[in-house]
Amino acid sequence: MIFLLLGAFQMDSFAQYRVIVSSDFPPIPVTNSDPDDVQSMVRFLLYTNELEVEALIASAGTFNMVANKGNILNVLDQYDLVDETLRKKDSMFPTADFLRSVTFEGLGNNHHIEIKWGCGKQLWSDIIGPGKNSEASDVIIAIADKPDPRPVYIGVWGGAREVAQAIWQVQNSRTKEELEVFLDKIRIFLIGCQDASHSWLMDNYPNLYIIESKTTYQGMFGVGTQEWAETNIIKDHGPLGAIYPPKAMAGSGVIEGDSPSFLYLLSANRGLNDPEDPTQESWGGQYVRNGDTNHFIDGPGPISISKWKNAFQLDFQKRADWMLP
Repeated sequence: MIFLLLGAFQMDSFAQYRVIVSSDFPPIPVTNSDPDDVQSMVRFLLYTNELEVEALIASAGTFNMVANKGNILNVLDQYDLVDETLRKKDSMFPTADFLRSVTFEGLGNNHHIEIKWGCGKQLWSDIIGPGKNSEASDVIIAIADKPDPRPVYIGVWGGAREVAQAIWQVQNSRTKEELEVFLDKIRIFLIGCQDASHSWLMDNYPNLYIIESKTTYQGMFGVGTQEWAETNIIKDHGPLGAIYPPKAMAGSGVIEGDSPSFLYLLSANRGLNDPEDPTQESWGGQYVRNGDTNHFIDGPGPISISKWKNAFQLDFQKRADWMLP
């Protein structure tokens, strides 16, 4: 039945989910960070025809906790070299100029703030609160405030500080009822736990839709070998494919620990799941509700992603071929 659904997928059936990506994006070539964000971004850009990209946010995360949107803009320069070719396959691919216009920078240790990597390393009030707004946290508020009834899916690849600061700002400047309206518009997918804002969100907002993937994301590790990546993505697939790192911190080949945050939307576009119900199976994993909260935590674990690798890797392989002239 699943394969029938996937086989029946039509190009005109995209749901155009509204998406924000918040990534601790490293420079290219990668230094002092994890290359898997670059891997995930290459895959993400090849599916932007299926998603309505509201913002690309450079956040702090991993080791040096630096937020630099220039790193994302550098990748968009490579996308700029292939986007016209991609639009020959589907006119819905955004231009590089549009994506540049929705790229924003959060706060990191290169700003007036000190963020420590990981949970339990500092007080949440060290990184969230008065005077800690950024262009990234401001734009999250503006996006959620749009008169669009569709929810906004926020994939948090690095630290969650920017979305947490947005929520803090709304909480401290609006009524309780207005806060609830705001929270009802956003869906958060947390990959790991990279700063003190993570626990603040989990502890204080039980009704906020949050997927907390502490281990399930590891189902992406090794879904493709280095040889597979070099053959199907890196070599002879244009400048965007060429920047796909052949290895990351967790090993060689395809790692992409952040990709589940949008893979569950792509599988929804193929009729496999409803992203409003993370307990369903999806390319981004399957999760269980945490008690009576609206939080969804690791359930079956990494296997709930890796079981779909043949489907999403073949799809990625075909999508990468769209970059060929």
